[in-house]
Amino acid sequence: LVSKGNVMIGYNPIYEYAALPDVPRIVDAVERVMKSSVPRGVVHAAAAVLEASPAAPPVAPQVALPASASAAEVAVKVPIMGEGIRTARIVSLLKKPGDRIALDDALCEAETDKAVYPIESSWVGTLKEWRCKIDDEIDIGAEIAVISVEVAAGATSAGPAAAPQPTAATEPVASPVPAPVPETGTLVTAAMSPTVTRRLAGVVPANMQIDVLWDAIAAARARAKKERRACTPSLIAAWCLTRAVERHDAFRRLTTLDGHVLQQDAFDLGVAVALEGDRLATAVIHDARNCDWPGFCKAYDQAIENVRAGRNDEVRTSVNLTSLGGHGIETAIPIVVPPSMASLFLGKTHERMVRDGETTRSVEVATLSLTFDHRVVNGVGAAAFLHEVKAELERFRLPE
Repeated sequence: LVSKGNVMIGYNPIYEYAALPDVPRIVDAVERVMKSSVPRGVVHAAAAVLEASPAAPPVAPQVALPASASAAEVAVKVPIMGEGIRTARIVSLLKKPGDRIALDDALCEAETDKAVYPIESSWVGTLKEWRCKIDDEIDIGAEIAVISVEVAAGATSAGPAAAPQPTAATEPVASPVPAPVPETGTLVTAAMSPTVTRRLAGVVPANMQIDVLWDAIAAARARAKKERRACTPSLIAAWCLTRAVERHDAFRRLTTLDGHVLQQDAFDLGVAVALEGDRLATAVIHDARNCDWPGFCKAYDQAIENVRAGRNDEVRTSVNLTSLGGHGIETAIPIVVPPSMASLFLGKTHERMVRDGETTRSVEVATLSLTFDHRVVNGVGAAAFLHEVKAELERFRLPE
């Protein structure tokens, strides 16, 4: 651990070794920080005065702009975002060149699998330029922006600049009011990141449900078991869903952050995968429509294996499949996270009474629950698609 003023470099052992820089890069970074004259932030004079008083409450450091300040340029780089993650896709730029940047301001948002992370500033100053654009695939550690940082005169490598004295040019800055914290309990990380929640704000969700007869799937699974072939309900549903998507243009569309709708011919299919710690990821079956049955089975297994091993592909799927049947859930209403335009839920099989001529008999069914973005498709189009999925499942036969 190396510390210099309020700048600290440390090693976190939870990250996978392969995601860390090599020894020469670490040494180079340490040397650059130790020689740097750019402090992470400049303490406001009012804060310095209050901190010097034993009776005064703590005040969050703010930024002072001394008349004698000069500028230095620092690069903003993509931070390590988790085990095995090598790249991230830029999904939004939250600042413009020329904007003032405060400490810990969110500069942009980067997406890895289903998680979207804000990249925050460790510097105070002005955004000079972006070195990336929306939808760029950026390597971890790559430069994405340049910030012009104000450095107080007299700052040296021995530590951050001394706080300026209060003058008419440096009025005290009000400290932000902290969010209320519960009196009891422990703060934990939310199941869904606030950035993903914000992306949901543009979706106009609608939901419809239909039951599918399970006879064909049960017969296919019985045959697969006899022939010692893997054939799960989720695999069958993914195959049938792919067949329906290729016949319905609206379900091969993606939505952009600015609300535009993009039509595509080739498409990827997403399958939700539950991970330890109640985490959720999306396995991506690339170019699903062009896979035959053996190729589809292989791609399905590989996609799930990759996700569980921490190797996450970029998610650009128009439709995602999810299921809690193994957890005893018969029906649910899934959410839609852009750029996807729909999510299909497959529930646990259950009995239902149906009329058969003059008699009533019990049949085994599973409920399909489709949530779709009403900006992309209307109810009639969604109903036609859901009936197509139902028909594919009810006539499924195990391919040779």
